[in-house]
Amino acid sequence: MTEERFSFTAKAKRTLLIIGIVGLVLLIVGALTTSSGGHGEEESHALNTITENSMLASADDEQHGTATAEEGHGDEEGHHGSPTWLKRVFSNLWINNVYFTGLAIIGVFFIAIQYAAQAGWSAGMKRIPLAMAHWLPIAGVLMVISWFAVKSDVFHWTHADLYLPVEEGGDEIIKGKASLWYWPMAAGTFPIFYVVRMVLFFVLWYMFFIWIKREMLAEDLDANVKHWYKARKYSAIFLVIFAVTSSIAAWDWVMSIDPHWFSTMFGWYMFASWWVNGLAAITLIVVMLKQNGYLKVVNANHLHDIGKFIFGFSIFWTYIWFSQFLLIYYANIPEETVYFIQRIETSNYKWVFFLNLILNFFLPFLLLMTRDAKRHMSLLKLVCPIVIVGHWFDFYLMVTPGVMQFEGGFGFIEIGMAMIFLAAFVWVTLQSLTKAPLYAKNHPMLQESLHHHI
Repeated sequence: MTEERFSFTAKAKRTLLIIGIVGLVLLIVGALTTSSGGHGEEESHALNTITENSMLASADDEQHGTATAEEGHGDEEGHHGSPTWLKRVFSNLWINNVYFTGLAIIGVFFIAIQYAAQAGWSAGMKRIPLAMAHWLPIAGVLMVISWFAVKSDVFHWTHADLYLPVEEGGDEIIKGKASLWYWPMAAGTFPIFYVVRMVLFFVLWYMFFIWIKREMLAEDLDANVKHWYKARKYSAIFLVIFAVTSSIAAWDWVMSIDPHWFSTMFGWYMFASWWVNGLAAITLIVVMLKQNGYLKVVNANHLHDIGKFIFGFSIFWTYIWFSQFLLIYYANIPEETVYFIQRIETSNYKWVFFLNLILNFFLPFLLLMTRDAKRHMSLLKLVCPIVIVGHWFDFYLMVTPGVMQFEGGFGFIEIGMAMIFLAAFVWVTLQSLTKAPLYAKNHPMLQESLHHHI
Protein backbone atom coordinates (compact mmCIF):
# COMPACT_ATOMS: atom_id res chain seq x y z
CA MET A 1 0.00 0.00 0.00
CA THR A 2 1.12 3.56 -0.63
CA GLU A 3 2.06 5.90 2.18
CA GLU A 4 -0.40 8.54 3.33
CA ARG A 5 1.00 11.73 4.85
CA PHE A 6 -0.72 14.57 6.65
CA SER A 7 -0.17 18.18 5.62
CA PHE A 8 -0.40 20.78 8.39
CA THR A 9 -1.67 23.66 6.28
CA ALA A 10 -1.01 27.34 6.79
CA LYS A 11 -4.77 27.85 7.24
CA ALA A 12 -4.88 25.34 10.11
CA LYS A 13 -1.85 26.96 11.74
CA ARG A 14 -3.43 30.40 11.41
CA THR A 15 -6.67 29.15 12.96
CA LEU A 16 -4.84 27.66 15.96
CA LEU A 17 -2.80 30.83 16.33
CA ILE A 18 -5.99 32.89 16.40
CA ILE A 19 -7.53 30.56 19.00
CA GLY A 20 -4.42 30.94 21.16
CA ILE A 21 -4.34 34.74 20.84
CA VAL A 22 -8.07 35.06 21.57
CA GLY A 23 -7.55 32.81 24.59
CA LEU A 24 -4.72 35.03 25.84
CA VAL A 25 -6.85 38.15 25.38
CA LEU A 26 -9.76 36.55 27.25
CA LEU A 27 -7.41 35.48 30.04
CA ILE A 28 -6.05 39.02 30.43
CA VAL A 29 -9.52 40.60 30.26
CA GLY A 30 -10.83 38.08 32.79
CA ALA A 31 -7.93 38.75 35.16
CA LEU A 32 -8.40 42.53 34.88
CA THR A 33 -12.16 42.44 35.44
CA THR A 34 -11.84 40.03 38.37
CA SER A 35 -9.08 42.07 40.01
CA SER A 36 -11.03 45.34 39.67
CA GLY A 37 -14.36 43.90 40.92
CA GLY A 38 -15.48 43.99 44.54
CA HIS A 39 -15.73 40.77 46.50
CA GLY A 40 -17.87 41.87 49.44
CA GLU A 41 -20.83 39.86 48.25
CA GLU A 42 -18.72 36.77 47.63
CA GLU A 43 -17.13 37.00 51.09
CA SER A 44 -20.55 37.37 52.68
CA HIS A 45 -21.80 34.33 50.79
CA ALA A 46 -18.70 32.39 51.84
CA LEU A 47 -19.28 33.19 55.52
CA ASN A 48 -22.91 32.12 55.26
CA THR A 49 -21.98 28.85 53.60
CA ILE A 50 -19.27 28.12 56.15
CA THR A 51 -21.78 28.73 58.92
CA GLU A 52 -24.31 26.42 57.28
CA ASN A 53 -21.72 23.67 56.87
CA SER A 54 -20.62 24.04 60.48
CA MET A 55 -24.23 23.66 61.59
CA LEU A 56 -24.59 20.52 59.46
CA ALA A 57 -21.42 19.07 60.93
CA SER A 58 -22.38 19.91 64.51
CA ALA A 59 -25.58 17.90 64.08
CA ASP A 60 -23.38 14.78 64.11
CA ASP A 61 -21.63 13.38 67.16
CA GLU A 62 -19.08 15.37 69.14
CA GLN A 63 -16.10 13.53 67.77
CA HIS A 64 -16.92 14.38 64.18
CA GLY A 65 -17.79 17.90 65.19
CA THR A 66 -14.37 18.31 66.73
CA ALA A 67 -12.72 16.98 63.57
CA THR A 68 -14.63 19.47 61.47
CA ALA A 69 -13.76 22.28 63.84
CA GLU A 70 -10.09 21.37 63.51
CA GLU A 71 -10.52 21.33 59.73
CA GLY A 72 -12.05 24.79 59.80
CA HIS A 73 -9.25 25.97 62.10
CA GLY A 74 -6.69 25.43 59.36
CA ASP A 75 -8.62 27.73 57.05
CA GLU A 76 -9.05 30.40 59.71
CA GLU A 77 -5.31 30.72 60.12
CA GLY A 78 -5.27 32.99 57.09
CA HIS A 79 -3.68 31.01 54.28
CA HIS A 80 -5.48 33.11 51.71
CA GLY A 81 -2.37 33.59 49.57
CA SER A 82 -2.66 35.57 46.36
CA PRO A 83 -5.54 37.84 45.28
CA THR A 84 -8.66 36.10 43.98
CA TRP A 85 -7.91 36.79 40.31
CA LEU A 86 -4.42 35.33 40.58
CA LYS A 87 -5.64 32.27 42.48
CA ARG A 88 -8.13 31.67 39.67
CA VAL A 89 -5.33 31.92 37.11
CA PHE A 90 -3.21 29.47 39.13
CA SER A 91 -6.15 27.11 39.61
CA ASN A 92 -6.86 27.04 35.88
CA LEU A 93 -3.19 26.62 35.05
CA TRP A 94 -3.19 23.49 37.18
CA ILE A 95 -6.53 22.21 35.80
CA ASN A 96 -5.28 22.43 32.23
CA ASN A 97 -1.89 20.98 33.09
CA VAL A 98 -3.51 17.86 34.52
CA TYR A 99 -6.21 17.70 31.84
CA PHE A 100 -3.87 17.88 28.83
CA THR A 101 -1.28 15.66 30.51
CA GLY A 102 -4.09 13.10 30.59
CA LEU A 103 -4.70 13.42 26.85
CA ALA A 104 -0.99 12.86 26.17
CA ILE A 105 -0.48 9.87 28.46
CA ILE A 106 -3.71 8.25 27.29
CA GLY A 107 -2.21 8.41 23.79
CA VAL A 108 0.55 6.07 25.01
CA PHE A 109 -1.91 3.99 27.03
CA PHE A 110 -4.22 3.45 24.04
CA ILE A 111 -1.31 2.21 21.91
CA ALA A 112 -0.04 -0.03 24.72
CA ILE A 113 -3.48 -1.59 25.15
CA GLN A 114 -3.63 -2.40 21.43
CA TYR A 115 -0.23 -4.08 21.44
CA ALA A 116 -0.79 -5.97 24.69
CA ALA A 117 -4.17 -7.25 23.46
CA GLN A 118 -2.69 -8.08 20.03
CA ALA A 119 -5.51 -6.04 18.51
CA GLY A 120 -5.59 -5.74 14.74
CA TRP A 121 -8.63 -3.53 14.16
CA SER A 122 -6.81 -0.35 15.25
CA ALA A 123 -3.72 -0.75 13.04
CA GLY A 124 -4.78 2.11 10.77
CA MET A 125 -5.31 4.71 13.49
CA LYS A 126 -2.51 4.14 16.02
CA ARG A 127 -0.47 7.08 14.70
CA ILE A 128 -3.15 9.47 16.05
CA PRO A 129 -2.65 8.66 19.77
CA LEU A 130 1.10 8.51 19.05
CA ALA A 131 0.94 12.13 17.86
CA MET A 132 -1.06 13.16 20.94
CA ALA A 133 1.64 11.68 23.17
CA HIS A 134 4.17 14.21 21.86
CA TRP A 135 2.67 16.66 24.36
CA LEU A 136 4.19 14.58 27.21
CA PRO A 137 7.60 16.30 27.49
CA ILE A 138 5.96 19.73 27.30
CA ALA A 139 3.41 18.63 29.91
CA GLY A 140 6.20 17.43 32.20
CA VAL A 141 8.13 20.70 32.01
CA LEU A 142 4.96 22.76 32.48
CA MET A 143 3.82 20.63 35.40
CA VAL A 144 7.07 20.85 37.34
CA ILE A 145 7.64 24.57 36.71
CA SER A 146 4.04 25.59 37.35
CA TRP A 147 3.90 23.54 40.55
CA PHE A 148 6.52 25.79 42.10
CA ALA A 149 4.54 28.84 40.94
CA VAL A 150 1.13 27.73 42.19
CA LYS A 151 1.94 25.50 45.16
CA SER A 152 1.19 27.95 47.98
CA ASP A 153 -2.22 28.81 46.51
CA VAL A 154 -3.28 25.45 45.08
CA PHE A 155 -1.77 23.04 47.63
CA HIS A 156 -2.74 23.99 51.17
CA TRP A 157 -0.42 21.37 52.69
CA THR A 158 2.70 23.27 51.49
CA HIS A 159 2.36 25.90 54.25
CA ALA A 160 5.08 25.24 56.82
CA ASP A 161 3.11 26.51 59.84
CA LEU A 162 0.60 23.65 59.44
CA TYR A 163 3.25 21.32 60.86
CA LEU A 164 3.71 23.25 64.10
CA PRO A 165 2.21 21.88 67.33
CA VAL A 166 -1.59 22.12 67.38
CA GLU A 167 -1.57 24.73 70.16
CA GLU A 168 0.59 26.96 67.89
CA GLY A 169 -1.77 26.68 64.93
CA GLY A 170 -0.68 23.36 63.45
CA ASP A 171 -3.02 20.92 61.74
CA GLU A 172 -3.04 17.43 63.21
CA ILE A 173 -4.61 15.78 60.15
CA ILE A 174 -2.13 17.27 57.67
CA LYS A 175 0.78 16.53 60.03
CA GLY A 176 -0.25 12.89 59.92
CA LYS A 177 0.14 12.89 56.14
CA ALA A 178 3.45 14.78 56.08
CA SER A 179 5.64 11.78 55.17
CA LEU A 180 3.61 11.32 51.98
CA TRP A 181 5.08 14.59 50.71
CA TYR A 182 8.21 15.40 52.73
CA TRP A 183 9.94 12.07 53.47
CA PRO A 184 12.82 11.75 54.26
CA MET A 185 13.08 15.45 55.11
CA ALA A 186 11.35 17.27 57.97
CA ALA A 187 7.70 18.17 57.54
CA GLY A 188 7.16 21.69 56.25
CA THR A 189 10.55 21.95 54.51
CA PHE A 190 10.99 20.92 50.87
CA PRO A 191 8.57 18.20 49.64
CA ILE A 192 11.31 16.20 47.96
CA PHE A 193 9.38 12.93 47.95
CA TYR A 194 6.47 14.61 46.14
CA VAL A 195 8.61 16.43 43.55
CA VAL A 196 10.82 13.41 42.83
CA ARG A 197 7.68 11.31 42.22
CA MET A 198 6.33 13.89 39.80
CA VAL A 199 9.59 14.03 37.81
CA LEU A 200 9.99 10.25 37.90
CA PHE A 201 6.49 9.65 36.52
CA PHE A 202 7.09 11.89 33.54
CA VAL A 203 10.52 10.40 32.90
CA LEU A 204 9.13 6.86 32.94
CA TRP A 205 6.15 7.74 30.75
CA TYR A 206 8.35 9.57 28.24
CA MET A 207 10.91 6.75 28.10
CA PHE A 208 8.28 4.16 27.24
CA PHE A 209 6.70 6.54 24.74
CA ILE A 210 10.07 6.93 22.97
CA TRP A 211 10.75 3.18 22.97
CA ILE A 212 7.31 2.27 21.62
CA LYS A 213 7.44 5.09 19.07
CA ARG A 214 10.83 3.92 17.83
CA GLU A 215 9.51 0.44 17.08
CA MET A 216 6.31 1.79 15.49
CA LEU A 217 8.22 4.06 13.10
CA ALA A 218 10.71 1.31 12.30
CA GLU A 219 7.84 -0.60 10.70
CA ASP A 220 7.76 2.02 7.93
CA LEU A 221 11.24 0.97 6.80
CA ASP A 222 11.42 -2.67 7.80
CA ALA A 223 8.67 -5.27 7.43
CA ASN A 224 10.29 -7.54 10.01
CA VAL A 225 7.76 -8.53 12.68
CA LYS A 226 10.42 -8.10 15.41
CA HIS A 227 9.42 -4.42 15.76
CA TRP A 228 5.85 -5.42 16.59
CA TYR A 229 7.09 -7.90 19.22
CA LYS A 230 9.38 -5.31 20.81
CA ALA A 231 6.58 -2.74 20.91
CA ARG A 232 4.33 -5.33 22.57
CA LYS A 233 6.99 -6.06 25.20
CA TYR A 234 7.44 -2.38 26.04
CA SER A 235 3.66 -1.91 26.10
CA ALA A 236 3.12 -4.74 28.58
CA ILE A 237 5.73 -3.30 30.95
CA PHE A 238 4.35 0.21 30.53
CA LEU A 239 0.81 -0.90 31.45
CA VAL A 240 2.01 -2.28 34.79
CA ILE A 241 3.96 0.92 35.53
CA PHE A 242 1.08 3.12 34.43
CA ALA A 243 -1.36 1.27 36.70
CA VAL A 244 0.70 2.35 39.71
CA THR A 245 1.93 5.77 38.63
CA SER A 246 -1.43 7.06 37.36
CA SER A 247 -3.10 6.32 40.70
CA ILE A 248 -0.34 8.02 42.71
CA ALA A 249 -0.42 10.95 40.28
CA ALA A 250 -4.15 11.30 40.95
CA TRP A 251 -3.52 11.43 44.69
CA ASP A 252 -0.58 13.84 44.35
CA TRP A 253 -1.81 16.24 41.70
CA VAL A 254 -5.53 16.46 42.46
CA MET A 255 -6.68 14.72 45.64
CA SER A 256 -4.02 16.42 47.80
CA ILE A 257 -5.58 19.78 46.90
CA ASP A 258 -8.21 18.84 49.53
CA PRO A 259 -5.74 17.46 52.11
CA HIS A 260 -8.35 16.71 54.80
CA TRP A 261 -10.35 14.55 52.42
CA PHE A 262 -9.53 11.30 50.70
CA SER A 263 -11.23 8.65 48.62
CA THR A 264 -9.91 5.13 48.03
CA MET A 265 -11.52 5.26 44.57
CA PHE A 266 -9.96 8.52 43.44
CA GLY A 267 -7.16 6.95 41.40
CA TRP A 268 -9.72 4.97 39.41
CA TYR A 269 -11.95 8.02 39.09
CA MET A 270 -9.27 10.24 37.58
CA PHE A 271 -8.08 7.46 35.27
CA ALA A 272 -11.65 6.92 34.03
CA SER A 273 -11.96 10.63 33.25
CA TRP A 274 -8.60 10.69 31.47
CA TRP A 275 -9.37 7.51 29.53
CA VAL A 276 -12.79 8.35 28.10
CA ASN A 277 -11.62 11.88 27.36
CA GLY A 278 -8.60 10.52 25.47
CA LEU A 279 -10.83 8.15 23.49
CA ALA A 280 -13.04 11.07 22.47
CA ALA A 281 -10.02 13.12 21.39
CA ILE A 282 -8.60 10.24 19.31
CA THR A 283 -11.98 9.65 17.67
CA LEU A 284 -12.51 13.33 16.89
CA ILE A 285 -9.10 13.64 15.23
CA VAL A 286 -9.71 10.45 13.21
CA VAL A 287 -13.10 11.75 12.03
CA MET A 288 -11.70 15.18 11.13
CA LEU A 289 -8.86 13.57 9.16
CA LYS A 290 -11.27 11.29 7.29
CA GLN A 291 -13.51 14.21 6.41
CA ASN A 292 -10.45 15.95 4.95
CA GLY A 293 -9.57 13.00 2.73
CA TYR A 294 -7.08 11.19 4.98
CA LEU A 295 -7.10 7.75 6.65
CA LYS A 296 -8.74 5.82 3.83
CA VAL A 297 -7.87 2.62 5.70
CA VAL A 298 -10.35 3.58 8.43
CA ASN A 299 -13.98 2.76 7.75
CA ALA A 300 -17.33 2.69 9.56
CA ASN A 301 -16.42 -0.57 11.29
CA HIS A 302 -13.40 1.01 12.95
CA LEU A 303 -15.45 4.03 13.96
CA HIS A 304 -18.05 1.67 15.41
CA ASP A 305 -15.39 0.00 17.57
CA ILE A 306 -13.95 3.19 19.00
CA GLY A 307 -17.47 4.60 19.36
CA LYS A 308 -18.30 1.56 21.50
CA PHE A 309 -15.28 2.38 23.65
CA ILE A 310 -16.57 5.92 24.24
CA PHE A 311 -20.07 4.63 24.97
CA GLY A 312 -18.87 1.88 27.32
CA PHE A 313 -16.33 3.92 29.23
CA SER A 314 -18.73 6.83 29.66
CA ILE A 315 -20.84 4.32 31.59
CA PHE A 316 -17.70 3.10 33.40
CA TRP A 317 -16.86 6.68 34.44
CA THR A 318 -20.42 7.10 35.73
CA TYR A 319 -20.15 3.83 37.65
CA ILE A 320 -16.96 5.03 39.37
CA TRP A 321 -18.49 8.47 40.03
CA PHE A 322 -21.66 7.00 41.52
CA SER A 323 -19.79 4.38 43.57
CA GLN A 324 -17.61 7.08 45.14
CA PHE A 325 -20.59 9.37 45.75
CA LEU A 326 -22.88 6.63 47.10
CA LEU A 327 -20.35 5.25 49.61
CA ILE A 328 -19.68 8.73 50.99
CA TYR A 329 -23.38 9.66 51.00
CA TYR A 330 -24.35 6.43 52.77
CA ALA A 331 -21.61 6.62 55.43
CA ASN A 332 -22.48 10.29 56.12
CA ILE A 333 -19.17 11.04 57.86
CA PRO A 334 -18.57 14.84 57.97
CA GLU A 335 -14.91 14.71 56.95
CA GLU A 336 -15.96 12.79 53.82
CA THR A 337 -19.27 14.45 52.96
CA VAL A 338 -17.77 17.95 53.17
CA TYR A 339 -16.24 17.35 49.71
CA PHE A 340 -19.61 16.88 48.05
CA ILE A 341 -21.48 19.37 50.25
CA GLN A 342 -19.10 22.09 49.08
CA ARG A 343 -19.76 21.20 45.44
CA ILE A 344 -23.52 20.70 45.68
CA GLU A 345 -24.52 23.42 48.17
CA THR A 346 -22.33 26.25 46.84
CA SER A 347 -24.06 28.11 44.00
CA ASN A 348 -20.71 28.67 42.21
CA TYR A 349 -20.28 24.92 41.69
CA LYS A 350 -23.77 23.44 41.91
CA TRP A 351 -24.51 23.99 38.21
CA VAL A 352 -21.17 22.41 37.24
CA PHE A 353 -21.91 19.40 39.45
CA PHE A 354 -25.09 18.57 37.53
CA LEU A 355 -23.72 19.68 34.13
CA ASN A 356 -20.90 17.19 34.72
CA LEU A 357 -23.38 14.30 34.81
CA ILE A 358 -25.34 15.57 31.81
CA LEU A 359 -22.29 16.02 29.56
CA ASN A 360 -20.36 12.94 30.64
CA PHE A 361 -23.13 10.39 31.06
CA PHE A 362 -26.62 11.27 29.87
CA LEU A 363 -25.73 12.79 26.49
CA PRO A 364 -23.07 10.21 25.43
CA PHE A 365 -25.32 7.40 26.63
CA LEU A 366 -28.38 8.60 24.74
CA LEU A 367 -26.59 9.75 21.58
CA LEU A 368 -24.39 6.64 21.16
CA MET A 369 -26.92 4.03 22.22
CA THR A 370 -27.78 2.72 18.75
CA ARG A 371 -25.46 0.81 16.41
CA ASP A 372 -25.82 3.35 13.59
CA ALA A 373 -24.91 6.26 15.86
CA LYS A 374 -21.40 4.86 16.36
CA ARG A 375 -20.85 4.52 12.61
CA HIS A 376 -21.77 8.04 11.48
CA MET A 377 -19.03 10.66 11.50
CA SER A 378 -21.50 13.53 11.90
CA LEU A 379 -22.83 12.12 15.17
CA LEU A 380 -19.36 11.27 16.47
CA LYS A 381 -18.37 14.88 15.67
CA LEU A 382 -21.20 15.95 17.97
CA VAL A 383 -20.58 13.51 20.83
CA CYS A 384 -16.77 13.77 21.05
CA PRO A 385 -16.66 17.54 21.74
CA ILE A 386 -19.40 17.06 24.35
CA VAL A 387 -17.23 14.47 26.12
CA ILE A 388 -14.07 16.56 25.78
CA VAL A 389 -15.73 19.67 27.22
CA GLY A 390 -17.57 17.60 29.82
CA HIS A 391 -14.41 16.11 31.24
CA TRP A 392 -12.76 19.51 31.34
CA PHE A 393 -15.61 20.50 33.67
CA ASP A 394 -14.98 17.27 35.58
CA PHE A 395 -11.41 18.39 36.30
CA TYR A 396 -12.64 21.90 37.04
CA LEU A 397 -14.89 20.42 39.71
CA MET A 398 -12.06 18.31 41.13
CA VAL A 399 -9.66 21.25 41.47
CA THR A 400 -11.41 24.63 41.76
CA PRO A 401 -13.48 24.21 44.96
CA GLY A 402 -10.42 22.98 46.85
CA VAL A 403 -8.35 25.96 45.68
CA MET A 404 -10.88 28.78 45.56
CA GLN A 405 -13.19 27.57 48.33
CA PHE A 406 -16.32 29.75 47.99
CA GLU A 407 -14.79 32.32 45.62
CA GLY A 408 -14.60 30.16 42.52
CA GLY A 409 -16.22 31.19 39.27
CA PHE A 410 -16.40 30.47 35.59
CA GLY A 411 -15.69 33.14 33.01
CA PHE A 412 -13.06 34.62 30.72
CA ILE A 413 -10.15 33.34 32.83
CA GLU A 414 -11.31 29.74 32.55
CA ILE A 415 -12.22 29.95 28.85
CA GLY A 416 -9.04 31.84 27.94
CA MET A 417 -6.65 29.46 29.70
CA ALA A 418 -8.38 26.42 28.17
CA MET A 419 -8.15 27.95 24.68
CA ILE A 420 -4.42 28.62 25.06
CA PHE A 421 -3.72 25.03 26.13
CA LEU A 422 -6.04 23.63 23.46
CA ALA A 423 -4.33 25.57 20.67
CA ALA A 424 -0.88 24.50 21.87
CA PHE A 425 -1.87 20.85 22.30
CA VAL A 426 -3.55 20.58 18.89
CA TRP A 427 -0.58 22.36 17.24
CA VAL A 428 1.89 19.85 18.74
CA THR A 429 -0.36 16.93 17.78
CA LEU A 430 -0.87 18.02 14.18
CA GLN A 431 2.78 18.95 13.75
CA SER A 432 3.73 15.47 15.00
CA LEU A 433 1.37 13.86 12.47
CA THR A 434 3.40 15.38 9.64
CA LYS A 435 6.60 13.63 10.75
CA ALA A 436 5.58 10.12 9.67
CA PRO A 437 2.99 8.35 7.51
CA LEU A 438 -0.53 8.27 8.99
CA TYR A 439 -0.36 4.50 9.23
CA ALA A 440 2.36 1.85 8.99
CA LYS A 441 2.06 0.08 5.64
CA ASN A 442 4.20 -2.79 7.03
CA HIS A 443 2.17 -3.29 10.22
CA PRO A 444 1.72 -7.09 10.54
CA MET A 445 -2.01 -6.70 11.25
CA LEU A 446 -2.86 -4.04 8.68
CA GLN A 447 -4.58 -6.55 6.39
CA GLU A 448 -6.69 -7.75 9.31
CA SER A 449 -7.69 -4.15 9.95
CA LEU A 450 -8.57 -3.55 6.31
CA HIS A 451 -10.92 -6.55 6.33
CA HIS A 452 -12.34 -5.77 9.79
CA HIS A 453 -16.12 -6.02 9.81
CA ILE A 454 -18.65 -5.98 12.65
